[in-house]
Amino acid sequence: MNHKSAIRLAFAALLVAAAIGALAYRGDFDAAAVEAWVRRYGIWAPVIFVGLYLIATVLFLPGSVLTIVGGMLFGPLLGTFYSLTGATAGATVAFLIARYLASGWVARKAGGRLKRLIEGVEAEGWRFVAFTRLVPLFPFNLLNYALGLTRIPLSHYVITSLICMLPGGLAYAYLGDAGREAAAGSDRAIKAGLIALALFAVVAFLPRLIRRVRNRPR
Repeated sequence: MNHKSAIRLAFAALLVAAAIGALAYRGDFDAAAVEAWVRRYGIWAPVIFVGLYLIATVLFLPGSVLTIVGGMLFGPLLGTFYSLTGATAGATVAFLIARYLASGWVARKAGGRLKRLIEGVEAEGWRFVAFTRLVPLFPFNLLNYALGLTRIPLSHYVITSLICMLPGGLAYAYLGDAGREAAAGSDRAIKAGLIALALFAVVAFLPRLIRRVRNRPR
């Protein structure tokens, strides 16, 4: 076994062990528990939160829970910023793992959908990445890995992912902010809740708009 193969094997074993641990504690992964844990770190809370989001993305844990927590902890705007930073960093790490370390495992997990994904990226490049980010054809965390097996440049992948995750990130962060304000008995809860509903409506409408644009004769 050469040095590169040994590194791949060790990293794969580490990833499997971490995934098993994440599954074992998945039941404790709720917004209230995560918020209480992150809040304990005071001024370091943003750094801890971003790092936690990165790890959760790599280990297939639900990002929506963390984005809600971000809104609860930091408010809708900073919460969105920290959530997008963590989600983009995690998506980038997953992309690089698939491209350089675990391509065979990712191909098996993606199954027959991988061929469609590769063909779409070959034909449309970053536009197809934007489409898959906004229209849930693939589970988000698996998509991060699967796109690593395509030939899209890393910079196009990162920038497109960051922009296309923004609407959903804002919606969930405002939802978390509304929950925090409601718990505090503030009148702002109604405003934050209405903004969250409006953003979710936009997120729900975007796939229809994108399908119409894609299906329009050129």
